[in-house]
Amino acid sequence: MDKMIAMLVLLILKPESVSAGWSVTFENPNPCASKGSSVHLRFDTQTYGRRSKKSMYLSVTELSARVYPDRVRAGNTVTLECRTSCQLSNTVWFKDGRPVAKPVFQAQAEDSGNYLCAVEGQESVLSDSVALDVQYPPLNVSVEISYSGHLTEGSSVNLSCSSVANPATDNYTWYRASVSSSSSLFQVGSGQVLSLPSVEASHSGLYLCQARNPLGQNNSTEVLLTAGDADINRVIIFVGIGVKVCIGLLLPLVIIWAWRQRRSSAVDKEENSRDYETFSIA
Repeated sequence: MDKMIAMLVLLILKPESVSAGWSVTFENPNPCASKGSSVHLRFDTQTYGRRSKKSMYLSVTELSARVYPDRVRAGNTVTLECRTSCQLSNTVWFKDGRPVAKPVFQAQAEDSGNYLCAVEGQESVLSDSVALDVQYPPLNVSVEISYSGHLTEGSSVNLSCSSVANPATDNYTWYRASVSSSSSLFQVGSGQVLSLPSVEASHSGLYLCQARNPLGQNNSTEVLLTAGDADINRVIIFVGIGVKVCIGLLLPLVIIWAWRQRRSSAVDKEENSRDYETFSIA
């Protein structure tokens, strides 16, 4: 009964007098969200027909990624910066789809690529990508010889040099040293491929390639090139074949001889054991 009387009093009173003490409080009166993200806005009231006298302004911002500097030499410091027009929570970074551990790091060759940033917890909304170009002198310099097997005089052979560099390697130089004294090098050619159309015995030695770009140079490991007289090589081949034939013929004989020796030894042992048997007479 008391509740019903109270409700009747509220209905009779003017709306202005009932709403005079109402107020609305916002936890964040000026929220800011990144473009493309979701925003959860709600106004709760137990009485219909009432309107808040306060308003809320929503700011929508876009993420802007920046790499400073965007072109750097390996070993120098790189800083990743994610900018917005309002204060947001922590940001995270990605390089070619993979997370980046720190926004400040010492650049290495493998750090070249495209970088994007996002607000932590809203990784589905990404900034536009920004490129980082890490430059470095030639790395992984190696030499490949086109000829396989024993090289004979008069044969042709190519030595190819390869490397990884940014900017690309623009100069290759070839050096040779004698097998007895690898400390003394002398230049024998230039270009990515060293071609020897007719090999001579004097071409034997240790070869290495030097790769260079505007940032520096690096050498390959030494590779051994040996060239012998064709007649000598034929003799070596024939001797090798003869040795293999001899082994093939003698090996079965050796196996048969060893088997007979083991059998003879077993028979002798059995006969000796019979000679020394003792008998007891009751």
